[in-house]
Amino acid sequence: MEKQKTRILPLLPLRGLLVYPTMVLHLDVGREKSVQALEQVMLDDQHIFLSTQKEVAVEDPTGEQIYEIGTLSKVNQMLKLPNGTIRVLVEGVQRGKILRYIDGEEYLAVEIELIEEEQQSDIEAQALMRTALQQFEQYINLSKKVTPETLASVQDIEEPGRLADVIASHLSLKIKEKQKVLEIIDVKDRLHHLISLLNNEKEVLGLEKKIGQRVKKAMEQTQKEYYLREQMKAIQKELGDKEGKSGEVATLKEKIEGSDMPEHVREIAFKELDRYEKMPGSSAESSVIRNYIEWLINLPWTTETEDRLDLNHTETILNEDHYGLEKVKERVLEYIAVQQLTKSLKGPILCLAGPPGVGKTSLARSVARAIGRNFVRISLGGVRDEAEIRGHRRTYVGAMPGRLIQGMKKAGSINPVFLLDEIDKMANDFRGDPSSALLEVLDPEQNNTFSDHFIEEPYDLSKVMFITTANNLATIPGPLLDRMEIISIAGYTEVEKVHIAKNHLLPKQLKAHGLKKSQFQVKDEAIVTLARQYTREAGVRSMERQLASLCRKGAKQLVAGEKKRVTITAKNIEDYLGKPRFRYGQAEMEDQVGAATGLAYTTAGGDTLSIEVSTTPGKGKLSLTGKLGDVMKESAHAALSYVRSRAKEFGIDPQFYEKTDIHIHVPEGATPKDGPSAGITMATALVSALSGRAVRKDVGMTGEITLRGRVLPIGGLKEKSLSAHRAGLQTIILPKENEKDIEDIPESVRNDLTFIPVNHLDEVLKHALVGE
Repeated sequence: MEKQKTRILPLLPLRGLLVYPTMVLHLDVGREKSVQALEQVMLDDQHIFLSTQKEVAVEDPTGEQIYEIGTLSKVNQMLKLPNGTIRVLVEGVQRGKILRYIDGEEYLAVEIELIEEEQQSDIEAQALMRTALQQFEQYINLSKKVTPETLASVQDIEEPGRLADVIASHLSLKIKEKQKVLEIIDVKDRLHHLISLLNNEKEVLGLEKKIGQRVKKAMEQTQKEYYLREQMKAIQKELGDKEGKSGEVATLKEKIEGSDMPEHVREIAFKELDRYEKMPGSSAESSVIRNYIEWLINLPWTTETEDRLDLNHTETILNEDHYGLEKVKERVLEYIAVQQLTKSLKGPILCLAGPPGVGKTSLARSVARAIGRNFVRISLGGVRDEAEIRGHRRTYVGAMPGRLIQGMKKAGSINPVFLLDEIDKMANDFRGDPSSALLEVLDPEQNNTFSDHFIEEPYDLSKVMFITTANNLATIPGPLLDRMEIISIAGYTEVEKVHIAKNHLLPKQLKAHGLKKSQFQVKDEAIVTLARQYTREAGVRSMERQLASLCRKGAKQLVAGEKKRVTITAKNIEDYLGKPRFRYGQAEMEDQVGAATGLAYTTAGGDTLSIEVSTTPGKGKLSLTGKLGDVMKESAHAALSYVRSRAKEFGIDPQFYEKTDIHIHVPEGATPKDGPSAGITMATALVSALSGRAVRKDVGMTGEITLRGRVLPIGGLKEKSLSAHRAGLQTIILPKENEKDIEDIPESVRNDLTFIPVNHLDEVLKHALVGE
């Protein structure tokens, strides 16, 4: 160190400030001791020692709280301000180090050692100065706080130490960093440290600039979007669309909040709404999303109608709407009784199976009315695409939910009576198998989480009361049939038909044709004639058409003024409907040889089947005609084999098969016929034709035959019995094992028929053939 010098000077502690040598600065002084120190300085030689406090908050600092290295400064100007503080202009002269503190009551005084700087002018110092200036220039370009004029003034400085001090004074550094620069005495070390600081500051400013640009870009984008949205609103307003998409989004949001959907579905709806809002209206996906949101809103998720659990009320309504059908009514009443006890029974899945026109569809509607539920019906006839049941995925154009979800939307509640009509008439092809898709729907254990491809979220169908209808159970796949409770509805008896026509169909047709009871009347005997001679069906649809025809013809007569009152009787019904289409009953007028009456089960209910056998001299050829199926042909061969094996017992020439041609014919050859139940009928007709014994005219029979003559059970006895009753037969021969099914036959039919259960063909022949 070179020549050093000590001095005793008043101390002015600085808060948050630092003064370098050669630096000129304005200070506001307010503390009492500092004001006293300044006043003393102005009385002396105007020199004061400035050193910075380590902690800004300290009001009356001690020696330990003030940095040792400070600056000897000259007070060039002092001005008292109105608020009591003093503003001074100070100029830094030289670095100094506090040696000791001198206690004074009025102000702090210190003994300092002045630090002389060694002037450096070698090549290294020059290089450091140049580097520092370059770095400072780059710093100014990045920073907006230092003006370019400052650079010009700094470039004129030739002393390395002074250059470092001036540059440090212009940097945005913390006080600790600035103090560190002040404390470095060696000029080259000071420049080295300064260059390092400049590098750091440059990096920080570079990052700040990048962040600023990014924020600015984001703000510009936001402003651009805002501007465009405002433009869009203005255009929509001009076009007459006052609210536009924003209004639509607000409406949808309100609907979502007001809907009954569960929380997880509501979250998905809001997520899709957000996508919809951001998507341009011209986008194809925009309409798909909107359609999806509306489906979620309109579907009932928790809305439930309250069941009217009153057995008497339900029974009254069911009886009002339908005559007969006791089994179905009983099953509905059982369901209501259990619901009344448990309140939580899953919806049953009933399958009403029976011929057309017996009231299956209207019965389901009556069930809904009786228990106070909403009713929805979908027809599955001809459905061959799986998407009809499960819906389309939303990736397809024109995607929409399946018929189940559409039906639930129409119902508006989660517990309607849901009718799946014509479930036996579904088809399948390359587009999938809709009957397999129904397996999940019609399973009470699975349908609480039914998955539709369009909706995607699980939907609860467990509270729905499913009723399905079918004409023919044979065409329903086994697994699907297994999930349903089958309730068979046979055809109506003549008594029931007359009652239905009188109390249900006729009032309905009168109302439809604008007729009053005083103008148009159909007598009871006319209705009986209508049932016997103009309709031959299991249901009452054809009868309703004939009644409509009567109403139309009667209306014409009334309007034309031909009559004032129209009365239809058994005698004049022919004038309105023409000649009878069917003769009453299909029973033969007399006992016939080689002709037996069989009972058949068809999709339209039961029917009688006349089987005729003729024999001619020949070589034992067997001919079968009448459009018979394979099973029917096999029955004929089995019957013939049995007759040949027992020819002697039946009084037939044992060699008949060598010299007699046999022709078996079933009339109405245009209608396909198949099934094993004509076995005993064919055998009886064969024995009759070959033995010459007549078959009793009033006997109908049904049963499958074996080669040993055993009679096996058949199905559809109830329908067959109704057809026999309709045909005017009096005795029915049936398999012994079907004896239990006689209970299902309506009492009015049971009382008019004689049932003969048999185990063997010998018993059949004993009852069916005339004579020994």
